Parts: sequence; C-alpha cells; structure tokens
Amino acid sequence: MILSPKQIEQESMRIIQGIIDERNYQCPAENLPVIKRVIHATADFDFLDTLYFSDDVISKSREALRHDTPIITDTLMLASGITKKYNVKIICNVADEKIKSEALEKNLTRSIINIEHAVKDFPNAIYAIGNAPTALIRLCKLIREGAAKPSLVVGVPVGFVNVIEAKNMLASLEDIPKIIAHGRKGGTTVACAILNAILYGL
Repeated sequence: MILSPKQIEQESMRIIQGIIDERNYQCPAENLPVIKRVIHATADFDFLDTLYFSDDVISKSREALRHDTPIITDTLMLASGITKKYNVKIICNVADEKIKSEALEKNLTRSIINIEHAVKDFPNAIYAIGNAPTALIRLCKLIREGAAKPSLVVGVPVGFVNVIEAKNMLASLEDIPKIIAHGRKGGTTVACAILNAILYGL
C-alpha cells in the first residue's frame, strides 16, 4: 500500500512514540513534540539522552515568536529549512559580500562575523547554531559580555573540533533559554527539527 506523506509521518511518529514508551522515557509534556521531531529527522534515539532543555524553554520561545522575535541561523541551509508558515523573520547573512570580506580580512569564519553583526542589530533574537561551533562560542562570549541576551539559543553544532566545548559554554550560561544536544551529535537537521517543532505549536 502506498502511503501519503501525511500518513508516513503519522506512522513514523506512532513508531517513535512506541519506542519512547518502551524505554519508559519521561520529560515535560511541552518538550516531547520537539524530541519526537528530532528523532523523526535523524532516526537516532540517542537524543533521548543528549537533548537538554532549560526550564519552560518551549513556552518562552513561543512567546518570543508571538512578539515577532527573529530567528538568526548560522547557515543558509538551516534558514531555508525552517517553515515559513508563520511569517517569522529568518536571518542568515553568511553569503553577504561584506560578511565575506570582513571574515577574510580578520581570518575568521563567516559564521562568527554573521553572529557578531546579528547581535548588534538583534541582541534578543532566537539564535540557532547547527553547524558552526565557532559561532556558538562567539555568541556565548557576547552573552557573557552583556552584548546579547537571546530569547532562545539552540546549540546543536555537529563535529569534532570545539563542539563539546561550545555546548558546555552555553550550558554554563544562566538565565538564557536554551536547547542543547550534548556530545558530538547535532547538525543543521537537528536545529531545523527543533525550530519547526516549536513553530508548529504556535
């Protein structure tokens, strides 16, 4: 039998929920749709153990989105993957010629320069980092310096260099709503799944 896209998603979510139930996994109700969507996007149940949510982060994030808070991303791929259904402003300027030029001049990644410019214009935005730990480290430093106080930080970069350190730095920041994928796993797909799950609940 050929299933429609909606039927495939429903059946996938049913299977995911069944495995979650088998493992007797417990979490706040508002976090569960986010966890399920991450697993749906990755087929990786390790995220049951590695995803961290600060208190009431989902409700706080949705409240910020209802007040037209923009989402800043570290990659164009992440920006393109976020649902446009709710007319949320999504910003990623890594391809901007000024960003490219400044990154080359300073010998820094474009993701770092993108974050620095975004913080100047949108210190209270939602920041989503799925690929570049350097961008997350710089954002955390700007938060510590008082230059930024994001409404949410999704810190889920993937990889081997500075990834765990960047996530630990974010975890150490108090009073910042955050979602972190601890360990080396994460990525643009995970960040996108988290943001879309939050948006679908608006």
